[in-house]
Amino acid sequence: MSGFVVDSTVSSGNSSVAIPTDISGQILDLDEDDDLEVFSKDTTVTDGSSFNASMQTSPASMINQYKFEEDAEDTKDIFVTVDNPESHVTAIETYITYRVVTKTTRSEFDSSEFEVRRRYQDFLWLKGRLEEAHPTLIVHPLPEKFVVKGMVERFNEDFIETRRRALHRFLNKIAEHPIFSSSEDFKIFLTAASGELTSYKKQGPGFLSRMGETVKAVAAAVRGVRNRPQEFTEMQEYVEAFSQKISSLDKVTQRIVREQKEYLEELKECGPTYALWSQSEEELAEPLKDVAGCVDRCCKETEEQVKNLNDNLIPVLHEYALCTETLKAVLRRRDNIQADFEAKTEALATKKADRDTESKVLSLAWDSLVGRSPEEVKQQKQQTLKGEIKEMRDDLDKAEDRLEWANNALKSDWTRWQKDMRTDLRSAFVDTAERNVNYYEKVRCLPCPKYIFLINIHFFGVFWSISCCHFIKAISRLRSSVTALNLIKL
Repeated sequence: MSGFVVDSTVSSGNSSVAIPTDISGQILDLDEDDDLEVFSKDTTVTDGSSFNASMQTSPASMINQYKFEEDAEDTKDIFVTVDNPESHVTAIETYITYRVVTKTTRSEFDSSEFEVRRRYQDFLWLKGRLEEAHPTLIVHPLPEKFVVKGMVERFNEDFIETRRRALHRFLNKIAEHPIFSSSEDFKIFLTAASGELTSYKKQGPGFLSRMGETVKAVAAAVRGVRNRPQEFTEMQEYVEAFSQKISSLDKVTQRIVREQKEYLEELKECGPTYALWSQSEEELAEPLKDVAGCVDRCCKETEEQVKNLNDNLIPVLHEYALCTETLKAVLRRRDNIQADFEAKTEALATKKADRDTESKVLSLAWDSLVGRSPEEVKQQKQQTLKGEIKEMRDDLDKAEDRLEWANNALKSDWTRWQKDMRTDLRSAFVDTAERNVNYYEKVRCLPCPKYIFLINIHFFGVFWSISCCHFIKAISRLRSSVTALNLIKL
């Protein structure tokens, strides 16, 4: 992959995982526009460092578990479709559900096909459970809960369709992931009836448990990480730079689409104007009708171009803009795990120092009153400290395994994510460039020179606007081609 080299491995037993040595990558080269409006992003990702006790924590099992196969796509055995949104009205709320259809050949499923209905909160629950069970794996982002203009547009058809596509893409990203697709939570989400899913949700950690994890995460963030490995520092720098560039592209593209829509509305008024005009100008009737027809064809092609941008380019850019927040949260959770390990290392060192230098003046004074010998008290205290140190060492070993698991998981998933990101963006950019070239090719139909000359004699301004079309289209085609060639190098 361009801009990404793998030249070293971490091995244990018979399994190995590739470690990236150059993760700087090639970042989209676009200057930030200060006057761009800001779009909301879903930043409600879990920052806690929760860890599933059922995870395999031995180094060999960790590395083997997160070795991703290159040919995973060729062996895909689960297909998920999200469609058919329905509105539901109750006494206390109104919400939308989506049909989720699953087809699979996996033996762990009781049937080869399932059909359930899920609402947005169910998708949010699935994302949270996956992040809780795998804190340093990258979960594809969900669409925002509300659009920028607020709750008024929650049930707008365009908004519902946009969300449906995003939810469909989210589930398919989970289905393509070598770890998430085998999750019990994912299986329950795809197969359980609504009542069963509600009961299953209640089996998760309680409020106090989640609050405790949040407090631990805050404490770890305050302590910070002193010895972060260089590769994770480089990852963080890459994410920050990528976030700026992809967010700029997202905002610029959305602004272009809005301007195109405004232009389209104005263009739609031109065709009827020329048609009416032709009825009052006998000498110009034929060329004016041709101009009206040309404008109508331009309207049709422009409308198709706007639709393609809305359907193919904007969703990909916006999802990866949201994904940068997920990446930042994953890196924070990894840092929290390392901070916990460092804190336990310091606590163990402190306890050992206390064992060697602790003063027993007060203890000896009290114990002499109750008739206990100083030597007996000393041995008892040493035994107590020995037990505490052993317990702390066991906790430290678990924290070390946990940190190693987190690092190996993130390294492997980072490689997979970069590959998917570059494939998705390259495909979206090339497709957009090709569609733009086709668009400008189709709108080249203009009235013949004789008609243009007649229009020029009577109305000079019309001639100027038509003549400029040749230049504008040539420049646009050139820019589209150059853009495709530059962005394909991403």
